[in-house]
Amino acid sequence: MVKRSLQASPSGIQKAKRAFALKGWTQENLAAEVNLKTRQPIWRFFSGRPVDRCTFTEICGILDLEWREIADSPPAKFLEPGETAPINIDNLVTQVRSQRKETIQNQCGILQLLDINHPVSIDEIYVDVNILEEIASQQWFEISDLQKLEPTEFNRFGLGEVEQKQISGMEAVQTYSKVRLLGKSGVGKTTFLKHLAIQCDRGEFAPHQVPIFITLKDFAEESSREDAKFSLLNYIHQEFIISGISNPSVPETLVKEGRVLLLLDGMDEVLKKNMTQVTREIRRFSKKYHKNQFVATCRTAAQKLQLQGFTDVEIAPFTQAQIIIFAQKWFAAFTPKTLTSGQEDPSAQFMEKLNLPENWQFRQLVTTPLFLHLACWVFHGQEKFPAKRSDFYKQGLDLLLSKWDETRGVERDEVYRGFLLPQKLKLLSQLAAVTFEQGQYFFEQRVIEQYIEDYLRNLPSATLEPEEFQLESEAILKSIEAQHGLLTERARGIFSFSYLVFQEYLTARKIVASYNLRALEQALGGLVSHISDPHWREVFLLTAAMLRSADSMVQLMKQEIDALVAQDPYLQEFLMWASEKSQTIPTQPKFATSRAFYLALANSPHTAANFALATTLDQGMFLDAALDNLLLEVAIDHSQDFAYVNACSEALNNILTMVLDAGFYKSVQQLKEQLPPSSQNQEMLQKWWERHYSAWVEQLRKMIIKYRNINHPWQFSPEQQQVLQRYYDANQLLIDCLNSNCEITTAIRQEIEATLLLPQKELEDREWQ
Repeated sequence: MVKRSLQASPSGIQKAKRAFALKGWTQENLAAEVNLKTRQPIWRFFSGRPVDRCTFTEICGILDLEWREIADSPPAKFLEPGETAPINIDNLVTQVRSQRKETIQNQCGILQLLDINHPVSIDEIYVDVNILEEIASQQWFEISDLQKLEPTEFNRFGLGEVEQKQISGMEAVQTYSKVRLLGKSGVGKTTFLKHLAIQCDRGEFAPHQVPIFITLKDFAEESSREDAKFSLLNYIHQEFIISGISNPSVPETLVKEGRVLLLLDGMDEVLKKNMTQVTREIRRFSKKYHKNQFVATCRTAAQKLQLQGFTDVEIAPFTQAQIIIFAQKWFAAFTPKTLTSGQEDPSAQFMEKLNLPENWQFRQLVTTPLFLHLACWVFHGQEKFPAKRSDFYKQGLDLLLSKWDETRGVERDEVYRGFLLPQKLKLLSQLAAVTFEQGQYFFEQRVIEQYIEDYLRNLPSATLEPEEFQLESEAILKSIEAQHGLLTERARGIFSFSYLVFQEYLTARKIVASYNLRALEQALGGLVSHISDPHWREVFLLTAAMLRSADSMVQLMKQEIDALVAQDPYLQEFLMWASEKSQTIPTQPKFATSRAFYLALANSPHTAANFALATTLDQGMFLDAALDNLLLEVAIDHSQDFAYVNACSEALNNILTMVLDAGFYKSVQQLKEQLPPSSQNQEMLQKWWERHYSAWVEQLRKMIIKYRNINHPWQFSPEQQQVLQRYYDANQLLIDCLNSNCEITTAIRQEIEATLLLPQKELEDREWQ
């Protein structure tokens, strides 16, 4: 029988003392490294007295010594009482995996998704993740380069001209024996670890190893109890006891032989008071038992907690293909298994709606499993995305600020000095508003810390010294980043909100949460000053949807829009023409619709987007559109062939079917008859073209002006064209706000719709009346 203790030989003591001197430690330091409560075992070790063999080998490991070279008469192998021969390690792995199968399945085989009242098998919902081998936040960028990014590029990882190369998660853990997976909240770090455990247990990954899944916050809590010590080996032994494996030599043999796949989840979830000891134990264990495979997870913001020997990689956001697979699996798991005849696959319906142009904000948000699950869940309940996007964003914020940790029982270190959820939201709204107002999607660390410091100084209870304010603002920034993931370091020293939609939502929330009516009026006045800035579009829509009454807001928008063109006489003349033209259509009850059509018709070049306001077209409008299109064709295409002549003739035939005025009908018919017949040869056609074509086109133009009052030769300067475009876009935004399910009284809605796109004179006449 081998003794449970070891002692150092005289030569071993000398080697140990030299190694100890090189460390520059005291015996108390060494005791702390070995997780001993006193330095008594250290003194016994250096005195050549018997020491518990585990403690002996740990001391040697910390001093970078081979324990067999230090021990006096070291045994060939540690054997338990009754053991007579070395264990067959392959048989032991098979036996342990068999005994722990039920435990692993219970730990890792099922998931409890947010707001779902029953568990789901991990195989039903898991989607392979991709890995970025370069950490985005460790790259160097000039902030001026990042500010050039368009809003649709805001959430792109890498932020450079070329997207970073991605590899699969399985490839990453097969490439590196010690890897730490970084990622934002809800990107699937824990689910990936659980998937690895199940795959290993089935022999489909690391078939010669035993999977051990450890939640680090549980390990820290167990180890911090009285008479306990931070020992992963002891913790693994306790885990084995649950599976009916009580012999402590079993886990010790497995780790020494490198037969363990150790999955360490949630470094960032360990409380600060335990973090040093937990990190030290991971470093010690992974160094001593380096032949095993290690995979740890941590939020990207907490990556400064270095693990020696580990390679850091980052989980990438979902690609379009991964989003499709997740949606298919999600709806298959949570909807009826059989579809009725003619019923569309709900995942296909989800993707179709998600890919609509108006839902691009949702697409930016659902690149992580957490928010993609939330989107599927909301869509499943309503078969559409919420009309008020603000409700969805509020749920997303609640997830990041509190609910996500609460549902998993994670307790965080509190840095906010007593800030409750309303105070946190107020601070974040202030940060969002001040950065968005400055046009800053990205901001340097010192800038955002200064904004936080300014907020703290204005608190009624502010009693800190100047240096304390600076330290507190730095701590709060780190807390917001690490705990909530709402601010993220995009490159070294450069931060942004983790999602642009949250910066926009919080900016709108700051406006809506104004503490009194006067402050609200001032905030809305500041908002409408951005009526021509497309970057503020979403803030306008969110604000309108969140206000108890949006009457004042839409009235201020209307005033600001009318002011854009009020001082330009030529533009006023143009608006007057559009108004007069719209009033010639008796079948159109909403004159604003027809005014919008004619404004778009006169604005060149013609695009479908220009006609978005004119949602209802009557025959007169179709006729004007056909005439204008014909003029456009004859101005561009001068083809002297029979096909072109036939095309013009056919266009005039179509126009004649819509003409009601007898004089106009006769003029169109005469023009049509002037075209050369298709039976003419090419030479005769060319002669007609040279002699009559220009006059024919001019006659067509004058006829259209006379009978339909369109195609006037409006000549806008480049500046006027820009003003008109801003005017049109702003009116489109106003209409979108009116249609955003916001609270507006009927009288205000009708007044705004009736006065859209009117010239200043008519607006004044209506006000006088």
